[in-house]
Amino acid sequence: MKLTKLASLVLLASATFNSWAQINTTDLEEVINTSMARFDVPGMAVAVVQDDKVVFAKGFGTSNLNTNAKVNKDTLFGIASNTKAFTSAALAKLVDEGKLSWDDRVIDYLPEFRLYDSYVTREMRVRDLLSHRSGLGLGQGDLMIWPSTDKSIEAILAGLQYLKPASSFRSQ
Repeated sequence: MKLTKLASLVLLASATFNSWAQINTTDLEEVINTSMARFDVPGMAVAVVQDDKVVFAKGFGTSNLNTNAKVNKDTLFGIASNTKAFTSAALAKLVDEGKLSWDDRVIDYLPEFRLYDSYVTREMRVRDLLSHRSGLGLGQGDLMIWPSTDKSIEAILAGLQYLKPASSFRSQ
């Protein structure tokens, strides 16, 4: 909750400017540092994008309270289920642009995609992925990627076919 409030505050502060040219980097960094202190956030990475170009990228604070590792512009943060919002927004943009449909088959874009049941593999649609209707149980497969992994995307996709469903396709 703190991070959401902080991100909203930073976005609000930066949204008051019409262009990057109007933003004083020192002022932006002051807003970020003040906000981090106010919301007790130990570290964050900030990027400002204008006209599809990154015009500012910097890390602030620490990424690990035990080691005091410093955050830089490339530090990755575990954001858990927030990725669902980003993924669905990106897919919605592609749908709006006519580049894919909610009813397209997953295997049309990821031919290597396989689930335990061949029928489900063949019939899984983009909308099924976003509504968790695959039949896999809560958290099933999470240990392939969390808390961290050295597995490639290909290895993770290959592992999906061995996960036995907890329910039938599209029933829950």
